[in-house]
Amino acid sequence: MEKHIEKYSENRRMKKVAFGVIVVAIGALLMASNFGYLPYRLRHIFFSWEMLLIAIGLINVVNRESKTMGLILIGVGTFFLLPDIFVFQFNFVRLFWPVLLIVVGFSLIIFGGRAVNWQRHRRQESSFDSGFINEFNVFGGSKRRIANQVFKGGELNNIFGGSELDMTQAILGEGENLLEVQCIFGGVGMVVPADWNVRIEVVSIFGGFSDKRSYIKKSENDSNVLVIKGTCIFGGGEIKSY
Repeated sequence: MEKHIEKYSENRRMKKVAFGVIVVAIGALLMASNFGYLPYRLRHIFFSWEMLLIAIGLINVVNRESKTMGLILIGVGTFFLLPDIFVFQFNFVRLFWPVLLIVVGFSLIIFGGRAVNWQRHRRQESSFDSGFINEFNVFGGSKRRIANQVFKGGELNNIFGGSELDMTQAILGEGENLLEVQCIFGGVGMVVPADWNVRIEVVSIFGGFSDKRSYIKKSENDSNVLVIKGTCIFGGGEIKSY
């Protein structure tokens, strides 16, 4: 348990360091822009939603558990940024969906036979004994029911897949409990107790993440909070309660 918590804390620390470096870089670029040292063409590239995807991807690459997700974000951002850097004689963006379908098709052909075993292996590693959850679903999904256990957070990564969590019988850990969510063409569905204090800080691009609980009961301990952070691109998530 201690080893898992230590590794989780180290990943969070590395992500914070990477985020700090990117914030410093953005500040430096903004200063250069305000003083007229950054040409308009470069300013248009650096301050764009495509560059935002690349920045989020770089932060995820630092964390080995989210490396695949980070590389995908960098790839998508770079793809849509290319027309702003190079001049093409055709509509380059129109290649996105055909190329994406081809890549998905080849992935299913090449890795299809091994996907089941790999995903089963990941689920075995995703033991909840320590209170943390860690799942990575690619072209598939997972369902988990957490009962009579303390929930402290973790990571949910879904690429063309989804996660369903039933935590109606779980206990929220003390203090701030961070759940990092990364969804690309995928989603997350969570059922939590009505008295849980939930704070959503998810960046959504062509997607969304919302708290759809029809009834929220006041918590006896407001200091225990579930903080959901991450990125949803062409996907999203929702929180419900019975």
